[in-house]
Amino acid sequence: MTQQQGTVAQDPRRGLDWTNTLFLGVAHTMGVLGLVYLIFVKASPWTLGLAGVWFLFCAFGITGGYHRLFAHCAYQAAAPLRAFYLLFGAASVQNSALKWSSDHRRHHTYTDEDRDPYNINKGFWWAHIGWVLCKAEDSEIKGVDDLKKDKLVMLQHRFYVPIAILMGVGIPAAIGMLWGDPLGAFLVAGFLRLVVQWHATFAVNSVAHCIGSRPFCKNTTARNSFVTAFITMGEGYHNFHHRFQLDYRNGVRWFHFDPTKWFVWTLSKVGGTWGLRRTPRARIESARAEVRGLN
Repeated sequence: MTQQQGTVAQDPRRGLDWTNTLFLGVAHTMGVLGLVYLIFVKASPWTLGLAGVWFLFCAFGITGGYHRLFAHCAYQAAAPLRAFYLLFGAASVQNSALKWSSDHRRHHTYTDEDRDPYNINKGFWWAHIGWVLCKAEDSEIKGVDDLKKDKLVMLQHRFYVPIAILMGVGIPAAIGMLWGDPLGAFLVAGFLRLVVQWHATFAVNSVAHCIGSRPFCKNTTARNSFVTAFITMGEGYHNFHHRFQLDYRNGVRWFHFDPTKWFVWTLSKVGGTWGLRRTPRARIESARAEVRGLN
């Protein structure tokens, strides 16, 4: 094993973040129990449906909300949609939108460098989950002064933990009571859904920096892959995103699998979103030509 592929302990961060480590351990254990319940206890079809809906809503909370709206300001959204993103983003238990955006903006500023929070050059597992388990040398929330002016973002940041508990497992369990399966909803729509969602999101930091093509930029490890896009609601066209991070789209071609793009665009037709930022076609083709010239 090379130094770059080393373990979490080899990273210059200072020890484990025990809060994150214990919570991830408990959540994964509960997720396994959810899988056991699903297979052997036969959860209600309504519970499966709830898990699917919660997964979809939480996915959009991260991809459309935390990522493209809050971290990149790729478009603007009405207050009800921002509230939706913040509620279901909290249910995804990936920290507040303010903290998430701060980390993500740092990732784009220092991609593949030591100051990149999930630098792929420190190893696949570091980028995937190791960085979450360890204390960061620089955990200060910065570079998000614009978001601090958003009252909804700051409200979610202040009450993040109770919102995450309520939206992540509390409400799903309560809804499960309607068909007599609160435990199944708690385990399957709550924790099993959460664990699957975590690893889908983590794949953007790991798989999307290892597998796929680089048609727009050779300067970073970010790559385009349909497989990654499929499991991340369209976030897998990562090479394009790193070259044109202010574009509300990840999949720039009409046939690219990018449900988040379609969701944002559809809402723009009814006033839910506006100011959708698109990279001019000439710049995209210029980037392609530049990369072809390097081959």
